Amino acid sequence: MSGPVYLDYNATAKVRPEAIIAVSDALTRGGNPSSVHAAGRAARGAMETGRGQIAALVGAGPGNLTFTSGGTEASGIAVASAVRSGVERIIVGATEHDCVKCEAADSGLSVEVWPVDASGVADLNWLAERLANGPRALVCLMLANNETGVIQPVAQVSALTSAAGAWLHVDAVQAAGKIDIDFAALGAETLAISAHKIGGPQGVGALVSREGVAVGSRQRGGGQERGKRGGTENGPGIAGFAAAAVAVRRDLSALQAQAAWRDALAARMADAGAVVIGADAPRLPQTLCVATPGFAADIQVMNMDLAGVMISAGSACSSGKVKASAVITAMGHDDLAPFGIRVSGGWGSAEADWARCGDVWLEALNHHRRRREAA
Repeated sequence: MSGPVYLDYNATAKVRPEAIIAVSDALTRGGNPSSVHAAGRAARGAMETGRGQIAALVGAGPGNLTFTSGGTEASGIAVASAVRSGVERIIVGATEHDCVKCEAADSGLSVEVWPVDASGVADLNWLAERLANGPRALVCLMLANNETGVIQPVAQVSALTSAAGAWLHVDAVQAAGKIDIDFAALGAETLAISAHKIGGPQGVGALVSREGVAVGSRQRGGGQERGKRGGTENGPGIAGFAAAAVAVRRDLSALQAQAAWRDALAARMADAGAVVIGADAPRLPQTLCVATPGFAADIQVMNMDLAGVMISAGSACSSGKVKASAVITAMGHDDLAPFGIRVSGGWGSAEADWARCGDVWLEALNHHRRRREAA
């Protein structure tokens, strides 16, 4: 019997060996980066080196990066900072992550949902009209969707937000390490990233902000992170984050090979009656979202897991619950939303893993159909 296959990297990537070593070394080294003695200075030096390595992953300068506990906190700080800056309304992409949607809903400002087309791409004409007819806005748009892998035209969006004096926040948690990112070229005010999506440890992330943008603190303490985020920095986590950032930059071109593996699996699934979600849009090379009418997402995930193949349905941030995909619904495919699953590879995936996924899925589908016919 084949060993287990892990194809749920968009939920959390397998931790890279380089990151494990870096975390272990940092734990052994010890030291508080705010202390002025030798151990503290060493910890500070390691942290600042890591800051530069992580900032380089998204084409930013180290002085523009603030460490957080993850992508959720980073986006939360961005939204709160924009609200404090005086924005009067929030525009949120229809397929955004719940952390952004919930933060916007709790802001006390009016929130407008920005529609996407059937491929999951944000409607630029709608945004242009809304920005021209209303007060200053915070606009939130993820760079790549966590469920479908669809990549958004952020640079085009920033041209519109800049002209309107709006604040653009980009959730780049899924995009980092999978496609090239140039923060300056994107033109956003703020951008969120997370370590565990690129093979680093869980519990550490970062907010990148454009020069001159006022990022305020929601967590106060000893003035760490230049007063933007109080509390002793997670030195070991940052070390692992930095090691993963260096590794994904090195391996970025190799990851693109998974687009062919993804497309081969998609073709097998489509031949069996599945619908590939977002197929007509630019997508991350290692993300596949499909929906098979009549084959419930939770049944698919459980059957695959029993056969040793780990995939997911929708976002991994719903307390382990499998429910109809809000992303697929937002794309206008309400009829397909209960049936959507996601396959996502990463640095440890092989072509054989994607092929094995197809074998197991087809077997599960055929078994499901036989049971329905016999009922």
